[in-house]
Amino acid sequence: MKCVTCRGPAIIDIRRHNSNFCAEHFIEQCQRQVRKAIDEFSMFEKSDKILVAVSGGKDSLAIWDLLLDLGYSVDGLYIGLGIGDYSDTSLEYARAYAKTRSLHLIEVDVPSTFGFDIPNGSRAAKRVPCSACGLSKRHLFDEEAVKGGYDVLVTGHNLDDEAAVLFGNTLHWHTEYLGRQLPVLPARDGFPKKVKPLVRLAERETAAYCIVKGIDYLIDECPMAAGNKHLGYKNALNEIETASPGAKHSFYFGFLDRAAEFFATEASIDREGLGACASCGAPTTSETCAFCRLVQRAGGQLPERTGVNAVSVDLGPTRSGVVQ
Repeated sequence: MKCVTCRGPAIIDIRRHNSNFCAEHFIEQCQRQVRKAIDEFSMFEKSDKILVAVSGGKDSLAIWDLLLDLGYSVDGLYIGLGIGDYSDTSLEYARAYAKTRSLHLIEVDVPSTFGFDIPNGSRAAKRVPCSACGLSKRHLFDEEAVKGGYDVLVTGHNLDDEAAVLFGNTLHWHTEYLGRQLPVLPARDGFPKKVKPLVRLAERETAAYCIVKGIDYLIDECPMAAGNKHLGYKNALNEIETASPGAKHSFYFGFLDRAAEFFATEASIDREGLGACASCGAPTTSETCAFCRLVQRAGGQLPERTGVNAVSVDLGPTRSGVVQ
C-alpha cells in the first residue's frame, strides 16, 4: 500500500477517496478537508474569536489541534458533567492537551456549580441520561460562548456523527431537526454561531490523526451511552459503508445539496417567539428554559440571570476577553 502523494509506504487507506496516505500526507489531507469545510460553508475567518467545545475525546482534540495548525486562535471549553471517573478522566485529557500547547481552557463543573450530576439528575428529571447530558451541554456551550464574546462555537461532530443523526431524523421524520442539521447555524436570538469543521472527516480518520500527531485522548465510550440509538445508527451505516465506500458522504452531503432547504422554514418556525428565561436569561419559548427546568427537577441550584459561573483555567498565555 503506497501513498497516493509521494508513493512512500502508506499508513492509512481512505476508501471513499480511493486513496492511501503516508503519515505526513495524511495530516495534510486532514488539514485540506477541514480547510475545505471552513471555506465551503463560510464558517469563520482568521480574525474571529473562536471557542471549541472539548471533551477529551479524539474528535474535539483533533479539531482543536487542526485549527491551531491552520493558523486560527482558539480557546477550549470543557463541561464537567459529574459522570464519575469518566468525567474526571476526560478532564485530565483535555487539560493535558491544553498544557502541551500552552492553550487557554475554560471549565464549567455542573455538580459544583448547579448542585446535580447527570446520572442522578436525569433520573430525578425522568429524562434518559443522553437527553439530560445533551441539553446541559448545549445550554452551557451557548452561555459561555455568548458571555465570553466569542464569534463562533466549534464542535467536534464528524461525518459519521452527522450521517448517523441524519439517518435517525429521517427514519422518524423529525423535520424540525432536519431543518437545523447544517454545518453552520448562524448566530441569532441570543444563540452563538455554531460550526462543525470536521464534517468532511470520518471518525476513523480523527482517531488516526490523533495517533499520528501523538495526541492522547479518552478512548472509552461514556458509560451512560449504553443503548443509545445513535450508536445503533452508526453501526448500521458502518455496514453500508463497508459494502459501498462513500455512502455516508453521499448521504449527508446529498442531503445538504438537495434536501436541507425544504426543511428550513419549519426549523425557523420552531424558534419563533423566543423570550428570555426568567431564571438565567437564556433564549426560550417558555417562561423557564429547558435547562433550568432540568435543574429544578434534579433538585439543583438555579443559575442566576447574569449567567453561568465558569472556572477559567490558564494553561498558557491568556488572550483579552476570555472568561475569567
